[in-house]
Amino acid sequence: MRRIISVWLPAWLTDKLRRNRAPVAPPADALVTCRHDGRRLAVAAADAAARALGIHPGMPLTQARALVPGLAVADADPAGDQAALDDLAVWCLRYAPMTAADAPDGVWIDATGCAHLFGGEAALLADLAGRLADAGITARAAIADTPGAAWAMARFGVNRLAVVAPGAQAVALAVLPLAALRIAPDMLRGLRRLGVERIGSLMAMPRGPLARRFGAAVLTRLDQALGRVPEPIEPVCPPGMIQHRLAFVEPLITAEAFATVIDELVHAVCIRLTEHGEGARRLDLTFERVDGSTQSIGIGTAHLVRDGKHLARLLGERVEQVDPGAGVEAMRLAVTRSDVLPGAQLAALAGDAPPDLGILVDVLENHFGPARVYRCQPVESDVPERSVRRIPALAPSSAANWPKGLPRPVRLLHPPQRVEAMSLLPDQPPVAFTWRRLRRRIRRADGPERITGEWWQREAETAVVRDYWAVEDEAGRRYWLFRRGDGADPATGDLSWFLHGFF
Repeated sequence: MRRIISVWLPAWLTDKLRRNRAPVAPPADALVTCRHDGRRLAVAAADAAARALGIHPGMPLTQARALVPGLAVADADPAGDQAALDDLAVWCLRYAPMTAADAPDGVWIDATGCAHLFGGEAALLADLAGRLADAGITARAAIADTPGAAWAMARFGVNRLAVVAPGAQAVALAVLPLAALRIAPDMLRGLRRLGVERIGSLMAMPRGPLARRFGAAVLTRLDQALGRVPEPIEPVCPPGMIQHRLAFVEPLITAEAFATVIDELVHAVCIRLTEHGEGARRLDLTFERVDGSTQSIGIGTAHLVRDGKHLARLLGERVEQVDPGAGVEAMRLAVTRSDVLPGAQLAALAGDAPPDLGILVDVLENHFGPARVYRCQPVESDVPERSVRRIPALAPSSAANWPKGLPRPVRLLHPPQRVEAMSLLPDQPPVAFTWRRLRRRIRRADGPERITGEWWQREAETAVVRDYWAVEDEAGRRYWLFRRGDGADPATGDLSWFLHGFF
């Protein structure tokens, strides 16, 4: 399901002036920007202090100065404002691969499938608003199924940050004023003359008379907000991003056609990567459907890659996730993460070094997920559960190593499982132990190996004082058992037994 974020920057122009330290009045004073509207100078934007004094955009500048004699005025810079808004949209790519400027004071973010990376939709909006506030930018934001619903809630909703549940846009929009539909002012005045003030009242009216009196634009905006008619968003591209787009005479709908286009797109992108001496770490493929909506798939690589066949295969494995609808009229491939290839990889590409496992790792990670493909690295710690950590499959090894003279199980239980054991104190091995209601008699045992915790925090490590035994039962199965405590100091443990691993 599509999830769109609309970010509204109500004081974007004046916030930008203050952030850039423009030569205007101190921040405590009211600030406006002005432009020539063809007949006179008019207010283009007003900060919160100016709006509190009754100044609003569109007001003649002379009237504004009459209301506030000490008003600070700066010339409007539409081109600079748009460029700054585009830069902000590029910054928002940290949250999703598709963002766009919503002139004059907003940003679109297509957050479909991205919210879980930030702890949910509410957490994503809170992080976004917090970072903008830290930069001195006032913002309201909302997320909904449609751009129209998100736009309306961001600007007219009660809460500064609003999450509209999937499929609930009709209920959320019903109480909002008609201006939330982004309809023309003359249509808005006409509807108000009919006594229609809320979107809910408009939903209840017959569609035929509305279309005859006001045209199709009103119903189109309503249907876009409710999700009946798709509303495309033209994504922004960071300067210098390597990308390639192909448009088609006839819409494509089959996986075979997509595969052919993917090969062409990847080939064009790899040529650009070669020219820049770079490799790709992340690629996003966008499908532009004939109904105006878009779908996208993304792949990541374990290291820098510019092998066209490998990248095309990774993208081809994700094509089945795409719903072409009535057809796809264009496809765009963008390299959203790249870097300069190091010398070792360049040597491997030239055939001067043995190939690495990058291709296999990429296939496994894109199939099972990056979190499920890893390798273990030793950590300098005597406590077994602290002596290993997971690292990316192709990450460099550390200088630490496991002790060679003390064998460790190939599998550790987390947490260790309690067992019932029989043994003689102080240093005798267990004779038998019961685990999962099954009694196992021990035929051989080696130990004890005493673990006393980290030496630099010895006083706080009494809970990890343990005596480990490697044991073998009568069936030949080998286990790693430990007894908690040293038998002398009760603070170190109660002498209970635990199963910690299998050999």
